[in-house]
Amino acid sequence: MPRLHIIVLEQTSPHVYRYALWAEVPTVLQPFYAIAQAAYTSPWKDALPEDLAALRNGSITEKVDTIQVSPDTTVEEGKALLEARWTDWQAAVTARNDWPYYGATWDGTTWVAGGVA
Repeated sequence: MPRLHIIVLEQTSPHVYRYALWAEVPTVLQPFYAIAQAAYTSPWKDALPEDLAALRNGSITEKVDTIQVSPDTTVEEGKALLEARWTDWQAAVTARNDWPYYGATWDGTTWVAGGVA
């Protein structure tokens, strides 16, 4: 499980904030995330070595985005909006599988099933 889930990075304009989300990657998908993130460095300068190791080994993944809030949004409402974004993204990471047929092979006669379930 990631040590953190939401990290506010900066305010880019009066009502726009840049943030990072960390989501846990299902165990069977971690090797694929590890390949994609082998040299990854978080935009959060205070990421600990173990955070970077988890990002690189694929056990967690990071998404950086921005959120624009209305001028009358309270801090608590802004936090709730970010929490909802994290919840949605964690669900998407958990449900997404881009490798359902990975490793399927054909020898000229027979197909051997592959895939990550």
